Amino acid sequence: MGRLWIITALLAPRVFLLFIWLRTNWLSRAFDTVLWPLLGFFLMPCTTLAYMAGTLNAQSVEGGWLLLLIVAVLFDILHLGMSTRVQGRRRLRIPKYEEEL
Repeated sequence: MGRLWIITALLAPRVFLLFIWLRTNWLSRAFDTVLWPLLGFFLMPCTTLAYMAGTLNAQSVEGGWLLLLIVAVLFDILHLGMSTRVQGRRRLRIPKYEEEL
């Protein structure tokens, strides 16, 4: 069952964050305000999950939890960069029209 949670968190981190917010009090225990989880939901969901996991399990982000946080930041940046690249390709497509003779 634990592997299923990890797979869900990696494939759909926003859905997983929403589930955590609705079913547990982990976000309120990890963050002092609602602002950071809300920003994390929209901008960097994997980083928000990694920070929450490190804070809840070790009371700080050190050692292996820091490594997990760095990997999550890189994953979120990669995801944002790839989605921007795809959007740029969609904007540059110009439909080809054949000229009538």
